[in-house]
Amino acid sequence: MLADLGDQMTKWLVTVVRIWGCFVLATSPLSAQGAPGGKAVNRVILDTDIGDDIDDAFALALALRSPEIELIGITTAWGDTLLRARLANRLVQEAGSTAVPVLAGVRTTSKTNFTQADWAKEGEPALDRDAVEFLLAQAKKSPGEVTLVAIGPLTNLGAAIDRDLQGFRKFKRVVLMGGSIRRGYGDLGYAPDRGPEPEYNIASDVKAAQKLFSSGVPIFMMPLDATQLSLDENKRTLLFSAGSKLSNALATLYFQWLRSTRTPTPTLFDAMAVGFAVDPELCPVAALHVTVDERGMTRPTPGTPNASACLASDSEKFFHFLLPRLMAAGPQRSH
Repeated sequence: MLADLGDQMTKWLVTVVRIWGCFVLATSPLSAQGAPGGKAVNRVILDTDIGDDIDDAFALALALRSPEIELIGITTAWGDTLLRARLANRLVQEAGSTAVPVLAGVRTTSKTNFTQADWAKEGEPALDRDAVEFLLAQAKKSPGEVTLVAIGPLTNLGAAIDRDLQGFRKFKRVVLMGGSIRRGYGDLGYAPDRGPEPEYNIASDVKAAQKLFSSGVPIFMMPLDATQLSLDENKRTLLFSAGSKLSNALATLYFQWLRSTRTPTPTLFDAMAVGFAVDPELCPVAALHVTVDERGMTRPTPGTPNASACLASDSEKFFHFLLPRLMAAGPQRSH
């Protein structure tokens, strides 16, 4: 009988220890900050030319509404980067993620079509820090852990490579919206493709793109082939009727963009780069050796692969991923 009692006590103690272990794991900071399903959280910096085309705003909103991403910073690129930073700052605040630092990147004199300037001017100024140094500092602080998602002209990346190539190589990867491998603008599969053409982000700063593709950092490329994702009227109505602060902000930015462009249906090129950073199955990739020529063409050429490019995607699958996140009432996780 004493032996049986001892066995029962041992089993009871084992059960208590297991329950206590589960409690500690569930309430630990790591668990509280983890992504759904126990997936690892990606540490991400978003480099963006937000303010011209509307897709950057949707890409940033997706990053802010994805618990799989820890957005550790935003840097702005091309043209009036200070005004772009004010826009990014305001959108971050509307999303309730005020802890995300926003830094203005290298300013250029290039003419841009800033369609959302009115809303941007009401945002808070960016941090008074060197955005290029911020990129390098974050890469060197956490070697092999930080993903740089680049969805604008690559000027900031080129400047970082010039300043400290070895430091830049400490990025885990660059997820890039840019380039054109087999299809150009408007090639959607309903008519014969016209073939590849220079894509805006690459062609705007060809030298920077050439530096990136020869940097040795793993590149995951979301070209025109896979990113011509139309936010049609039904999807817009569904999203803008959600009534959250973030969806209201996106609706306001959309109508400012519409007023300038007179094009009712936006194409969310840049959002796919953020989506891939969350779930690579949204845009399966193939290894290629990509050469950037003087026109900004991204040509597959013989050689050791230096990039992985997505050549096709499922639009409906992508929007089933995107819209529920953007329609959510508030942050799914504190950044």
